[in-house]
Amino acid sequence: MDVQILWSLRLGFSSKQAIVIKNVGLENFLQRSFQAKTREQIPVFLEKSPKNFADFKTIRLHFKEDNPEARKQLRITEAKVSQEMKSWWIETIMTEEFPLREKMTCFWHNHFVSTYQKVRVNHYIYQHHQILQENAFGNYKELTKKILKSNAMVRYLDNVDNKKGKNNENLSRELLELFTLGIGNYSEDDIKNGARALAGLGIGDDGAQYRRFLEDNENKNYFGKTGNFKVDDLVDIIFEQKEIPHLITRKILQWFIYDNPTEELVSYYGDYFRKMNFEIQPLLVKIFTDEFSKPNAGSKIKNPLEFAIQLFSDLQIEKPNYKLIANFLKEQGMDLFNQPNVKGWAGGNSWLTSQIFLQRTNVADLLCSGRSLNRKSHKATDNRSTETFNKNEISVNWSKSGNNKQIIAELKDRLLCDVDESTQKDFEMILKYDFNPNAENANQVVLRLFNTMVKMPEYQLI
Repeated sequence: MDVQILWSLRLGFSSKQAIVIKNVGLENFLQRSFQAKTREQIPVFLEKSPKNFADFKTIRLHFKEDNPEARKQLRITEAKVSQEMKSWWIETIMTEEFPLREKMTCFWHNHFVSTYQKVRVNHYIYQHHQILQENAFGNYKELTKKILKSNAMVRYLDNVDNKKGKNNENLSRELLELFTLGIGNYSEDDIKNGARALAGLGIGDDGAQYRRFLEDNENKNYFGKTGNFKVDDLVDIIFEQKEIPHLITRKILQWFIYDNPTEELVSYYGDYFRKMNFEIQPLLVKIFTDEFSKPNAGSKIKNPLEFAIQLFSDLQIEKPNYKLIANFLKEQGMDLFNQPNVKGWAGGNSWLTSQIFLQRTNVADLLCSGRSLNRKSHKATDNRSTETFNKNEISVNWSKSGNNKQIIAELKDRLLCDVDESTQKDFEMILKYDFNPNAENANQVVLRLFNTMVKMPEYQLI
């Protein structure tokens, strides 16, 4: 695979940015990505959703009313808003000129997991999303503090039930196990005392806040230190620990480049991350620039988002049905805003089960034949709405003046990490030596070759 296209897929979701990387260089491309603006305006679909504690109490009263139909309608309405939010994010990802911020936001979503399925308040999930997006390239320690004080997180990990004398340890435990240090680098006493420090931290108007009668103001012992610690104090102490950089550097390497990074790489970048005082931007620059020149194509299985957006992009499908894409991602096990558990999407080999691979090949057949996704994604739909398309509108970029081997090489560079001699011969059976690029059916023959390539195991890799 062409190195610029490979890194366009790794730093985004398609090959759209490959020419920019080639023309301006990787470091300049990264700087442009870091400068990409964040969204500030609240989407219109959230206008009628509860936005503060008073709204939330009103919603709860509705649910308590002896009116099953009203409760059902409320749940349906909020579920629709959640679907709109998924579509909104997918559209943003697919239309962003420099999508690295969105890819990093998605990474943080899978690190600081908080789901609509558990939280049930769309505005809290949106606030959580905005914190992650705005701080995607910022400071890891400060981001951790902000997330712990988000309404979504205290609700998702049950800290609303954590009070003095009756502690809920969920948030305290995951702060150490999944968000910062990893298993084996803390004690059960640290979890218990962390829960005491977090007691009373619950839902507030602009973010989580302590409740005076529920918090614990006595001294706690945390990683050998004693004091009346609160949420920010816990994070400060955690970030003094020796193992703090390595969990996150391993996960960043897995998200962008290697499903199985070596411990040497994890330690190398972790040590650098500590020197940079846990600033994400310089860490990303170092990882990407160091790894760019290495022969590491095919070291990571595409997640469903990367697979789907690359496919839509290469087929030049404009204004797709984003809701159907969200549904396809859900079928693939990557339901946005709804990870299966607090550990998030497992990634790696979990993205290439036999069922997932079959769904991907079926979707490739659908799109290459000019049909649209539907709710089951592996079937065609006969509903020709304005968001569907026909076969004549589907095409891929290819050199109209090239011969068969040149066109095959061009598509291979764009789509595949590597193929053997036998596979090359299979391609030449589709695009024969006497292929005429000016023939009436030339585009359809190239499309058939494209369809063959994107259904190969090698296409699943970047």
